Order: sequence, then structure tokens, then C-alpha cells
Amino acid sequence: MERQTLIRTLTLSQVVFLGIAWNNPMVFFNTYGIATVTSQGVIMGAYVVAFLAILFTAFSYGKMAKAFPIAGSAYTFTQKSINPQIGFLVGWTIMLDYMLTPMVTCLMSTVFLHAVFPEIPHALWIIILTATIAIPSILGVKFSAFAGKIFVIAQVIFVGVFWILTAKSLMAGVGAGTLFSIQPLFNNDIELPVILAGASILCFSFLGFDSLTTLSEETINPEKTIPRAIIIMLVTIGVLYIGSAYLAQLVHPGFLFENTDSAAMEVVFLVGGNLFQSLFVTAVILGNFSSGVASTTSASRVLYAMGRDSVLPKKVFGHIHSRFKTPSTGIIVIGIISLLGIVLTLDQVIKFINFGALIAFTSVNLSVIAHYFIRNRKRSSFNEYMRYLFMPLLGAGFTLWLWSHLELDAMILGGIWVACGFVYLLYMTKFFKQQLPEFSFDKEIIPEEEMVPEVEMDSEKETVPEKVYMEKIR
Repeated sequence: MERQTLIRTLTLSQVVFLGIAWNNPMVFFNTYGIATVTSQGVIMGAYVVAFLAILFTAFSYGKMAKAFPIAGSAYTFTQKSINPQIGFLVGWTIMLDYMLTPMVTCLMSTVFLHAVFPEIPHALWIIILTATIAIPSILGVKFSAFAGKIFVIAQVIFVGVFWILTAKSLMAGVGAGTLFSIQPLFNNDIELPVILAGASILCFSFLGFDSLTTLSEETINPEKTIPRAIIIMLVTIGVLYIGSAYLAQLVHPGFLFENTDSAAMEVVFLVGGNLFQSLFVTAVILGNFSSGVASTTSASRVLYAMGRDSVLPKKVFGHIHSRFKTPSTGIIVIGIISLLGIVLTLDQVIKFINFGALIAFTSVNLSVIAHYFIRNRKRSSFNEYMRYLFMPLLGAGFTLWLWSHLELDAMILGGIWVACGFVYLLYMTKFFKQQLPEFSFDKEIIPEEEMVPEVEMDSEKETVPEKVYMEKIR
């Protein structure tokens, strides 16, 4: 029987749109109430801190994607660069991040749908939304990319209209009554730890950039495409989020709302009335749908990488659908987990996701140092010291700093999850007497008789099999 594998079909624009779809430009409105209350009204300042922390880490993800253009993201990078056991624990931890994100998109949609249709039970919305996300994810990554592109364009248009209406309201005297103020960015009455607490929550808003590395095995020339896509996507969503935060905080100063979870509806109604509020709910649902499909796509690739390595059950997570070329059983498992949204709240799930995400970000920054600076000895010039030591250290420091400001319940439950992973690691390695199974990209993805001579990459001067990024699109 022919071995089923992922295939390379994605271009730069498709990867960028998938990443923006994963991030969801409308997620600003989904987390607006929680983040504004947590940062006590300095939401723009919290967004700027989160963006700067993530920016250093984004460069590190780009560097590691060049070195290891295979599915698995932080799990693969840490496994290959630092240690297989540590890599497993990182992979186990980010499972918390990736598998819960589709649930978040369902919960976000449910908040606004329930506000419009209160007679429909919360549980029914979760079931319907989970099914509508899982099915397109199984159909294939090209379908996900196409749907993501259409919905991302619609969301960006909505955000643009929101900016215009908010500016008009401010000039008409609503809220602060001015387009220029430092209050959304900085307030003498608000202490720095409060802003950092808000920033630790808002890290969730930027998680899509790391998901792009999970698509490496389905991307044409991933060594160049993935790093470019990460920076393009991160800058785009950074502008959208920070600009929206600035205007929203001016038009609605303070942090008091009738309902924190659906606080954005109050702001949208304030600037656009009933009609714009109706359009807002539609845009949120579309945004959450595309984000749910994109995040399920990414999560299933991480589970696939771990299943392929046999550190998770291979028959379940290492399976590729013969027709759609997607890890279909892993997607079904993610859908089942998303049904936990029936009993969990949006605030709880976002905190748990950030616990895993910030640990993953730290590990990838350290992986750059381990792979480039230590193992490959890239330290012959000041430029290499900056790129492979100082910048990754800054990224690791920023993310650990934000991680330390997570709330206690997130730390406790996240710690329990990591402890369970450590016990499972002890079981698999017979208390570290055996090595973990490790996937070999060259041997498994490319049959030995099809291998071609290695070529030197121009940017990092590393060698990779030419077949890896010149693989013919089927």
C-alpha cells in the first residue's frame, strides 16, 4: 500500500491568508472586553507590549522554519535543536494551545449569537459550530486557504469601516472627542503590572504566526516562504489590532461594560447603531469560522507530527486521509475536544491557551541559540551575535516575563497538564532508559532512491535536500 503523506501546494499568499485567518482580524472585538478590563482601560498599551514581545519570537520562528521545514512547529524545533525529551514536553504543552483554540472560536461566536438569539441553548451553538469547522478542515488545506482568503478580506473591510465610523464619532464629540490622545497607550494612574497582565491575555491575539510553521510540509519552498509569511502576517495584524484598540478606547473611555464578554457590541452600537451592530455579528461569525478552520488545520499538523513520531498513538494521529491528504482522525479528535466549550468559559480557555503558547515561544527562542549559535557556531561577527544570541534572548525574556503575569488558576491547571505529560514521558522512555522515537525527514518523506545531491541555501548557508523544496506539486 502506498504511504500517504502531506503534499506541497501552498504559495506565499495562501500561507499569509491562512495565518491571518487563524489570527482572525475580528479577534480584537472578541477579546476587547476581557483585555480592557484586565488592563484597566490601557488596552492599546497592552497590545503594543504584546506585539513587541511576539515580534522577537516571530524572527526566531522564521529562522527555525528555515532549518527544519517540516510539520510540528515548536515541538519539532525543540526536539531537533535542544533535546527530544524537552521537545516532547514542549509539544505536549502546545497541544493545550492548539487543541483548545478551535474551541475558543466556537465560544467567541456563541457569545454574540446568544446575545442575538437568546432562546437557542448555548450547547446547541457549540455543537453546530464545531461541526461547521471540522468538516472543511478535513476537505483539504487548499480549501481552507481559499475560504480563509475570502473571509479575511471581508473582515479587513469591516475593520476599515469601523475605523471610519469611530473617527467620525470622535470628531462629533463622542467619548474623548478627539482623534489624538496618549491615554489608550499610557496612563499615570495604571501600574505596569496591570498593563502586563493585559498583554499576557492579548498574546492570544497573535498566536497565528506560529501556526504557519505547521504548514511547512504543505508549502512550496518553505525555507523562504514561511519566514516571509510570518513577518508579513504579524505586521498586518499588528496594525489592525493596535489601530482598533486606539480608536475603541478613545470612543469608549474607561473599562465599565454591561457585559464584559460582549463589550464590543456596545462600542459597535455606539459608533454605528443597530445596522452596523448586525453587520458586526455577521463579520464576527465569518471571522471565527475562518479562524476555527485555520487553527484546526494547524493543530492537526502538530498532532500529526507527534503521531508520526509515535509519541502519540500513530494509528490515530499519524493517519493521512487517502483522498483529502489531511490528518482526518486528528481533526475529529480536535472537534470532540471543542465540545468541552459546552461547560468551559471563554475567559478560562484563553488563559489556558496562553500558558502553553508562551512556553512554546520561549522554547523556540532558545532553539535558535542552541541550533545556530551553539551547534552551528554562527558567532563569527557582531551581526551573528545579534541574530542568533541577543535577539532570541530578548524574545525568550519577553515571553517569560508575560508568562509570569498569567493568573494563578491558569498556572495551576497548566502546571497539572505539564505534569501529566512528564509522567507520560517517563512511561514512554521507561524512566529515561530508552530513547524517544524521532522522525527523520529525509528518510521518511523522500524515498531514498529519489534523493538528489544537496544544494546550499543562500541566506543561512545551510544544506537541505533540493527535493524538499522543489517537490513537484501533485
